[in-house]
Amino acid sequence: MKLNKQVICAAGLAIVVGMLMVPVNGEARGRGYGQGAGGGQQAGQSTVVANLPMQELSGEEKLGLTKMREEEKLARDVYQVLFEKWNHRVFNNIAQSEQRHMDAVKVLLDKYGMTDPITNSSRGVFTDPELQKLYTSLVEQGSQSLVEALKVGATIEDLDIKDLYDFLEQADNTDIRIVYQNLVKGSRNHLRAFVSQLSLNGATYDAQFLTTAQIDEIVASPRERGRVDENGVQVSGNGQGRGKGRGMGRRS
Repeated sequence: MKLNKQVICAAGLAIVVGMLMVPVNGEARGRGYGQGAGGGQQAGQSTVVANLPMQELSGEEKLGLTKMREEEKLARDVYQVLFEKWNHRVFNNIAQSEQRHMDAVKVLLDKYGMTDPITNSSRGVFTDPELQKLYTSLVEQGSQSLVEALKVGATIEDLDIKDLYDFLEQADNTDIRIVYQNLVKGSRNHLRAFVSQLSLNGATYDAQFLTTAQIDEIVASPRERGRVDENGVQVSGNGQGRGKGRGMGRRS
């Protein structure tokens, strides 16, 4: 049986509040180029997650963690290739952020004793055959031109956000929800960065996984900063408070 959610949420809140005194390495650097939360911020989140009580994992939660671990690797690997091809720092900055996303999911896999689906950390190698094929097709598309590369970036973030919204609807473990909410916050920022760069290059992005309305709402809203809790509510860092799109996967 799972532990009482109110007790767990209270414990998580106490840990988060206690950490608000620690300076956060914010997202100011790389502004406009999609650089996500810094290493200090990631370390803070990992400490919060590691110290929360363990809860029983559902089949959907296990599937979600396995999928997101490799999906974040897909993003990192593709962006590394596209940075080498086009030397545009948006890809380098976001590739570093995706590594931190991978690390955040790994904290949960280790905490619950789950097998890491990444058996080979080499670029472009995946256990999931669908992600393997997707990697190849995205690299091919992104190698055609800078605009196509930026569209690939937006596509990956579109997919990431859609999957995270779906997994948040299925997850009730507080630690998993905290990680997912912070990952999806970062992915929304990445999407904003890619769409902004497309606009500067005279191009647009057409929604493929989210709805057009969802994409438009995210892009039109301010960049999100700081850490958020399991409901997507900001708990650290200077910023705008709740950002657009955070209502997805939010507990009622």
